[in-house]
Amino acid sequence: MAMSDPIADLLTRIRNAAKAKHASVDIPGSNLKVNLAKVLKNEGYIKNFKFVKDDKQGILRVYLKYDKNNNSAFIGMKRMSKPSRRQYFKSKKIKSVLNGMGIAILSTSAGIITDTEARKTNIGGEILCNVW
Repeated sequence: MAMSDPIADLLTRIRNAAKAKHASVDIPGSNLKVNLAKVLKNEGYIKNFKFVKDDKQGILRVYLKYDKNNNSAFIGMKRMSKPSRRQYFKSKKIKSVLNGMGIAILSTSAGIITDTEARKTNIGGEILCNVW
């Protein structure tokens, strides 16, 4: 069965693995998911990620990050733009997530970037998800 929203699937798998306190989670791979994992790693929400090649599409292995009290590095992840309703914003109209405590991840002409980078470079795009 074809997956209708692979980004929502990625976020759900990461959320569920973090709630179950797993060290890592395997996700069917794609270039978009690898770029999302890069942003999550650069912002400190995951420990690391690795793309494992196989005879199909590949597997994205995400290593989750926890603090000393075994709490996840993020509190929540929410898919914003959906296949049924896309949300595009100009750089001036992008709102901060929880007054700057979280990030919004955007798909732009310059690639997958955060909301602060989009405001800094004056590039708008589709808001994929919010992480806090």
